[in-house]
Amino acid sequence: MMRKLLLMAAWVAMGLAAMSAQSLMMPRDRVLSSGIIDAGASNAMTHVAGDTVNRVPLDERPRPERVRVGIAWQPSSDNYHRAMLAISAAGGEPVLIEQMRPAGFEYHDLELKPEYVDEMGVLLPQYANIVKRDTYHGTAIPAQLQEVQAVVFLGGGDISSTLFATPEPWHNIIDDSPANATRDVSEYLTMAYCLDHDLPILALCRGMQMLGVVSGAPLIQDLGKYFDEMGISYHFLHREQRDAQGNRHYTPHDVIVTDRNSLLHSIVRQDTIHDVPSWHHQVVGDVSGTPLRVTAITPTDGVDIIEAIERIDKPFALGVQYHPEEAARKHIEHHIDAQRFLSLDNAVAYFKALIAAAMRHAP
Repeated sequence: MMRKLLLMAAWVAMGLAAMSAQSLMMPRDRVLSSGIIDAGASNAMTHVAGDTVNRVPLDERPRPERVRVGIAWQPSSDNYHRAMLAISAAGGEPVLIEQMRPAGFEYHDLELKPEYVDEMGVLLPQYANIVKRDTYHGTAIPAQLQEVQAVVFLGGGDISSTLFATPEPWHNIIDDSPANATRDVSEYLTMAYCLDHDLPILALCRGMQMLGVVSGAPLIQDLGKYFDEMGISYHFLHREQRDAQGNRHYTPHDVIVTDRNSLLHSIVRQDTIHDVPSWHHQVVGDVSGTPLRVTAITPTDGVDIIEAIERIDKPFALGVQYHPEEAARKHIEHHIDAQRFLSLDNAVAYFKALIAAAMRHAP
């Protein structure tokens, strides 16, 4: 598994090196002292989950030339690549965060052992309860996250519904992304730590859903079923249906900003965000009784779907249900459909705002 991660990091580094834009040049490869992987790393890697790490006190360390923006651990190298491009284009230094593990949980390589999950990959309730109760306490996470000044949480598969504040049965839609309990646990712990320590976060698509879950909000597990239960025809505004080859693609749609005093409005500086790249079937359902506020929606077949949430008690904790990092990649890599989506400047603005927040709130 270490070799697989090493090859992934090398592939991403080579992809970045091939780009001509000066803003995308990466620093020399290295592994940071915490075991967090510098995103430029192509010839070294380490895994320190559960290990004791000797730290240099924060006030004795030299400030980095660029803000180090962590990317929460996940299995997909393609998602890493998108985020790395966007962070670099915004002037930050992307850093791949190691997998986070709860104290006492058992793993085989980088996966939770089978006894922790059900037949669909959903985290079993008894272990979900431990994660929600203990979060990152008693783990190596505080040491591992000291090398980053902000964190990005990316898109991906469905979140184990046992992690909801009020657990629900899995949606039972075989066609959609199965849960990945290993990633769910790692992101839950990482998100909880960031929120408790006011580490600026930008949460994209699934990342926004995780921000909702950690903050106590429920998810609508499937938009199609949700609309069916209301007797409303759903026209797949938020994700294209499969084509003849069984593939799906990002679909553009507009988002309405509902709060001019929000972080989101300070970034986009407009009341309607046009042509966001969208690909999801789950959404945050309700923020009542949580420290979240809704700052953007998309009217969908007569129903307002939440598109952005923010923690009102944190300096910078923003979640958006769409993918500015994908729009950035399409423009940087000159994809044929790039003009269907957010401009490069508008896409990178989210990451510039995150970096600015990290600079303001750095110790």
